[in-house]
Amino acid sequence: MTHYCDIAPGHPLHGPYHDTEYGFPVADESALFERLVLEINQAGLNWELILRKRDNFRTAYSDFDVERVGAYGDTDRQRLLADAGIVRNRLKVEAVIHNARVIRAMRESHGGFAAWLRAHHPRDKAAWVSVFRRTFRFTGGEITGEFLASIGYLRSPHRPDCPVQARIEAMKPPWMDAVA
Repeated sequence: MTHYCDIAPGHPLHGPYHDTEYGFPVADESALFERLVLEINQAGLNWELILRKRDNFRTAYSDFDVERVGAYGDTDRQRLLADAGIVRNRLKVEAVIHNARVIRAMRESHGGFAAWLRAHHPRDKAAWVSVFRRTFRFTGGEITGEFLASIGYLRSPHRPDCPVQARIEAMKPPWMDAVA
C-alpha cells in the first residue's frame, strides 16, 4: 500500500501540506475550524480536490472565521450552494454552519475549540468519534480520525522514517500523551 509520505513530497499541493501541516499541533481557532471544514468536505471525494479548492473554501467561508460563519443565514446558504469553487452539498454546508455555532458556544463552556479539545484529551479514536458525533454534525469515524490526526491529537499519520515525523515529535503533539 502506498503511504502519503511516499506520494506527497515534491507534489505541488500535497507536498506543502504534508511537510508543514499534516500532523502538526494546531491551537488557533480559525485553523482548527478550517481543518474541520476541509475534512467534512473531503468525505466521498479525494484530498487533492479539496487542497485545490482550499482558497475557494477560505473565501466562501469568511476566512474560516467562526463568528462570521456561525451567523450565516439563508442568503449565505444559497450563496454557498451556488458556489462552484467549493463542494456544493447541502448537508456539508449545513454542517459547517452548525459546527461554527457549536465552536462559538465552546468559547463560553471551555474558552474555545482548542480548550475543548484539551479538556477531552486523551482519548482513543473510538472515544473521540463518540464525542464528536454527540457534539458536531457530519463527523463520522473517518472524518473525526483524519481531523484529529491532522492536528496532532491522534497518532501521527507520518511513517516513522518520514523526516517530517521528527519535526512533529519535537513539538510534543497531544497524541504523544494519549492513550493507545
